[in-house]
Amino acid sequence: MTYKNMTTPEAAAEALGLTGIEQEEISKVIDQYPMSIPDYYLSLIDKNDPDDPIRKMCLPDIKELSSGGLEDTSGEACNTKLTGVQHKYSPTVLFLSTNTCLMYCRYCFRKRMVGLTEKQMIQGFEDAYQYVLAHKEVNNVLISGGDPLTINPEILSELLGRLVTIEHLDFIRIGSRVPVVDPEHISENKELLAVLSKYSQMKTLYLVTHINHPRELSEKTRKTLKLIKDMGIIVSNQAVLLRGVNDDTEILIELMRSLTREKIIPYYLFQCRPVKGAHGHFQVPLAEGIRIVEAAKHRLSGHEKRFRYCMSHITGKIEALGILDGSSMVFKYHEAKEDKDQGRIFIQEIDDEQGWL
Repeated sequence: MTYKNMTTPEAAAEALGLTGIEQEEISKVIDQYPMSIPDYYLSLIDKNDPDDPIRKMCLPDIKELSSGGLEDTSGEACNTKLTGVQHKYSPTVLFLSTNTCLMYCRYCFRKRMVGLTEKQMIQGFEDAYQYVLAHKEVNNVLISGGDPLTINPEILSELLGRLVTIEHLDFIRIGSRVPVVDPEHISENKELLAVLSKYSQMKTLYLVTHINHPRELSEKTRKTLKLIKDMGIIVSNQAVLLRGVNDDTEILIELMRSLTREKIIPYYLFQCRPVKGAHGHFQVPLAEGIRIVEAAKHRLSGHEKRFRYCMSHITGKIEALGILDGSSMVFKYHEAKEDKDQGRIFIQEIDDEQGWL
């Protein structure tokens, strides 16, 4: 397993040949938003390309300190039922299992907490378990964070061991970027593999990966995900539409085809949230985003274009369906917090630079 991560401006400057000004800017950013880049992910960067998409996703940018944006873009605070337990949509409960990730993605929508505070994380499994047990309408739990595949395998085993005993749970999801940013953290971790294998035989498990660019689907990542799939764990992917990373029809086509080829289900393409520290330089306007997405879907097969282009809004997951005449866009609630919005289709005028509703 590789655990060595780049966390200092000095290390970044040495590894990537940064200028003194760039090093100084990184210092300013990480005072507020920490940096952590595994050696493996660092190796994916084209060091000769200052606009390399892999670099953009992991290396701090002074633009993160720009004003504007929200800390909690989808209303996580008001959906929190217990510490670390969120219940926004009737059939799904979300567990925040840890505040730690192997890598701190620069566009993260939980920048307010990841790597910084444990106050909003699960403090013990018993209360979380009892909450799910008492809510019969819940048929799945999503374990998120931070990244749940960074926690001690014994602790993960304890959590999964409780959840698989709940009869009204049909499946459990684990959201993780570990297979992308440091695949050997899984492939060489016999204890973790044993935990995943054990509980995949007791309850349907999904691993929800987060692959944004075709280059992230490297040979090591593919091999690690094959280990997961061979256990009977279903792998699906959610990506984020990011300026300078994948806001290009050809890149989206390659990404969705590569995922499907590897038996990974294209699940969501999320609109980048207007989160403080990310929206100003990563968010693509909605009108531009839908044009990119529809141009890609035009050349993708049915299985390759199963993903939905959605925004995770405070009121629910809102799918962008298309553009009408002029500046009108059509939207539909794919999931809604309130019953009155379930499946609701609506039309809204948007301007060329608007990135959110």
